[in-house]
Amino acid sequence: MKRCIVSLALLCAASAQAAAPLPGADVESLLAIARANNLEVAGMRHEAAAATERIEQAAALPDPRFKLELQDVTRMGAQSPSLWPSDVGSTRYTLTQELPWFGTLALKREQAEFAAQGAQTQVQSVWADVAARIKLAYAQLYFLQRTEGLNREILGLMQRLEQIARERYAGGLAPQQDAIRAQSEQTAIQAELIAVQTEAHHTRARLNALLARPIHAPLAEPQSLRPLPAADQLDYAALAQRALAHNPQLAADEARLRSADKGQELALKNRYPSFTLGVAPTQFQNDFKAWDLMLEMNIPLQQGTRRAQEREALALREAAQARRDASLYQLQAELSENLDALQSAQQTEALMGNSLLPQAELSLQSALAGYEAGKGDFASVMEAQARIRQAKQSRIKAQAEGQARLAQLERLLGEEQ
Repeated sequence: MKRCIVSLALLCAASAQAAAPLPGADVESLLAIARANNLEVAGMRHEAAAATERIEQAAALPDPRFKLELQDVTRMGAQSPSLWPSDVGSTRYTLTQELPWFGTLALKREQAEFAAQGAQTQVQSVWADVAARIKLAYAQLYFLQRTEGLNREILGLMQRLEQIARERYAGGLAPQQDAIRAQSEQTAIQAELIAVQTEAHHTRARLNALLARPIHAPLAEPQSLRPLPAADQLDYAALAQRALAHNPQLAADEARLRSADKGQELALKNRYPSFTLGVAPTQFQNDFKAWDLMLEMNIPLQQGTRRAQEREALALREAAQARRDASLYQLQAELSENLDALQSAQQTEALMGNSLLPQAELSLQSALAGYEAGKGDFASVMEAQARIRQAKQSRIKAQAEGQARLAQLERLLGEEQ
């Protein structure tokens, strides 16, 4: 009975898994899995959590120190050595606490807070990069799927043309070369199909890796693309302001710069001494009859070392400033490039769909009808077929390019468009 229950439970679980829709029909289903499973993002989250835990450590005083001194353990030779405090000549207990210069702990805490803030924004930066790669792979998979469908459509047309050419050749109305050329075109298209299917396999493998799924796990065929933003949403000045406010990489670099500022201030604090306060009661037999207080401080005489530390901190601060400025200029350049490319892709898609493609379809229909009626030559049909194929490929490519550029824009903006 128990085995039957276990088998039934396993069967139900397998059926539920089989009934669950495969991810990949739209890009949102892929992003949802990546948010939960992507290992790059998970690793960065752990690093950010570790950086957050350093804040409390930075603000804490060093642990106090305790020292026990047993003096005259033989009591001037009157007894055997003893380790019991009441049986020796005297016992000294020393408790000390190191205190850094005023404001040092506050600076260390602020530095750690900026470092943790930088780590948190780096999580967002890594996620933005992973999301962009998923969107790019999805767009590539969509392009390859549509290209495969187009090639199969053209392959069917070539098979139809071959049949027509054979019939006309049998009736002495066309040369045998027409049928041979149709056959060679089919061979070339079949070779392209193999290349497209191979690239699609590689793209699915990359997607599964980003989702932390087995490389050969099945994915649904992409069904639709996200709508591209309208023209009034693609103003460079407005997008630049959004990018400056929300770009995660720029925010991470800014946090590192603020942390470097605090590091420079800490280096200047090294010019001043730190202190150690202590209290030391002394026990004589069972009584405490003497109490000592202690103040200790280091003397910052090694000025050459301290100046080197200050120059090091300044260099690190300048390096952080340079990286932040470089990220800013790179952000502006990439924003302009991807915005122009997105607008160009939209224009190309509109041109192909509204103008060139209808013209190419009419030209192919006319050439094919003329060839079937014996009023046109095979070269005209092939030329019309090449134009319509090029127009459809250009349209599909423009759609995929628009999605790729949208993904890059969203990565730069740090938010969905």
